Amino acid sequence: AIDEYKPLDATTNPSLILAAAQMPAYQKLVDDAVAYGKKLGGSEEEQIKNASDKLFVLFGAEILKRIPGRVSTEVDARLSFDKEGMIQRARRLIDLYKEVGVGKDRILIKLSSTWEGIQAGRVLEAEYGIHCNMTLLFSFAQAVACAEAGVTLISPFVGRILDWYVANGDKKTYEPSEDPGVKSVTKIYNYYKKFGYKTIVMGASFRNTGQIKALTGCDYLTISPKLLAELSKEHVKLTPTLSVKEAQACDLEKIHLDEKAFRWHHNEDQMAVEKLSDGIRRFAADAVKLERMLKVETTLLPQPGV
Repeated sequence: AIDEYKPLDATTNPSLILAAAQMPAYQKLVDDAVAYGKKLGGSEEEQIKNASDKLFVLFGAEILKRIPGRVSTEVDARLSFDKEGMIQRARRLIDLYKEVGVGKDRILIKLSSTWEGIQAGRVLEAEYGIHCNMTLLFSFAQAVACAEAGVTLISPFVGRILDWYVANGDKKTYEPSEDPGVKSVTKIYNYYKKFGYKTIVMGASFRNTGQIKALTGCDYLTISPKLLAELSKEHVKLTPTLSVKEAQACDLEKIHLDEKAFRWHHNEDQMAVEKLSDGIRRFAADAVKLERMLKVETTLLPQPGV
C-alpha cells in the first residue's frame, strides 16, 4: 500500500504491528526480533520486552525504506500513566533505531495523550530532541496541553469520536460538516493557528472519505489504504475548509492548563474520558497478544549454541 500511494509519512500502532506480525511475509522480522531478545538475555519477560521493541523498530525501518518522511512508533500503552517509564522507553526505541542506522529526525515517538504522556513528551522534546506524536487525543483539553508542552505533532481522532456519538446518542448519521470528530479537529486546528502554536495537527482515525474532505487544509492527515483507494477513484476539486487566515479570525479564547485544570476540563468531556481509556486498554491488549506470540516464537527458536 505504501509503494502504491507513496505517502510522505507513515504510522504504526500495536494493533497494526500485531496484524502484520502474523503475516507470513514478515516472519523474518519476527525471527530477527526474537533472536535479538534472546541475544540480550535476562529473564523471559525481559527477552520478550526487548524482542517486542525490536520488532516495532524493524517494521519502522522497513517502512522508512519506502517513504521520504518520518515513521511513528508507539511506546507501550501500559506505560500511559508512567511519565518516567515513557521517557525511558522512548529513548530506548530511538537507540534501537540508531543501531539500524536510522536517525531520530526520521522518527516520531507516539505517546498516549494522558497528562503523564504529555509531560513525557515535553521532556523528550526539550531535553533529548526526540520528536513526539501525541495519540489517542479526543478532548480540547488534551490538545491545549500538548500545544503548551511544545510537542511536534498531535493525532486527534475523528472516527472514534463519531463512533462514540453514534453509540451513545439518538443521531446515527452526520453530514461531514456536522460530524463531531470533524468539528473537534477543526476547533483544535483553528486554536493552534490563531495563537501561533508550531505543533502539527494530523487528523487521524477516519471512518469515511467525507470526514477527510471536510478537513481539507489540515496540516497532515493519516489515511488508511482503504480510504485512499476510495479517494483515488474520485475526480473532484477540493477547496480547503481549514486555513490559517480563517483560523486567525475565529472567536476563540486562549487558555492555560496546569495539571488540575487539565484533569478537570478533560473529565468534563465524557466522550474523551471513555475513548481515551478504551483506546489505552485496546492498545495494551494487543501489546499483550503480541508478546504472547513472541513468547511462542521464543520457545520455538533454537537456543544459542544448540
